[in-house]
Amino acid sequence: MSETKRDAFKRLATKRTTAVIERIRVLSNCSNPYAYEYTDEDVKRIFTAIERELKAARTKFQQNENRSFTLE
Repeated sequence: MSETKRDAFKRLATKRTTAVIERIRVLSNCSNPYAYEYTDEDVKRIFTAIERELKAARTKFQQNENRSFTLE
């Protein structure tokens, strides 16, 4: 039996979301000031980059919702 598009989405989105969350947790390990040296500017740049990518990903999902065209 072949996998539906919905099933494929659920399988892949779950796996990929879990991987992203795990990588964020790993990144947070860098916050240990006894092991690493960083500035507020470093932290700002990291989270600006992450937030920019999240916004771009969300936009792609939202654009897909509005693909239909109508003259009404």
